[in-house]
Amino acid sequence: MRYFNMSYYDVIDSPLGSVLIGGSAAGLQRIHFLGGRRDEEDCRALLERETGEAPVRDPEAAAPAAEQLRAYFAGERERFELPLAPRGTMFQRQVWDVLSGVLFGETATYGEVARGVGRPAAARAVGAAIGRNPLWIVVPCHRIIGAGGALTGYGGGLNRKAWLLDHEGVHYSPPSTGDTAGGAAPARR
Repeated sequence: MRYFNMSYYDVIDSPLGSVLIGGSAAGLQRIHFLGGRRDEEDCRALLERETGEAPVRDPEAAAPAAEQLRAYFAGERERFELPLAPRGTMFQRQVWDVLSGVLFGETATYGEVARGVGRPAAARAVGAAIGRNPLWIVVPCHRIIGAGGALTGYGGGLNRKAWLLDHEGVHYSPPSTGDTAGGAAPARR
């Protein structure tokens, strides 16, 4: 077995633009859509703060995640089987665990996620935790929609969220005018 750098990243192409994959020996820590070179630098800086060392571009270390993401985009994979090591508060990690239970082709609401973490009155706190999700697509925050079925914010932009949900065969209401980015939450179709 080859030794991987303690902190690594790679950038792959997708139908929605470049995707940064970042992690450490503990597992994946970041998956984000990139909008330009500055975004890549920002993601690398986040990885450095989280791991304590500058990440090195290492396509071999990122290969398992890259292969699974490519299969997802090609319609050949619905679930990810990767070691995950996101950094967050206990509450954030609980929310992300609930998100991971929202399956391909399904959605959930913020309220459903709040109930899933045992805090039914905490929909806003849940929304904030979802907005801090560092593992886009793999921890499927794009599957979280408004209580009435409306498309709500997504850090990668609502155009990408709509594409991901369309890719998964999910029906939703169009976004409200002017909403182009932000966090996300779950709803069942």
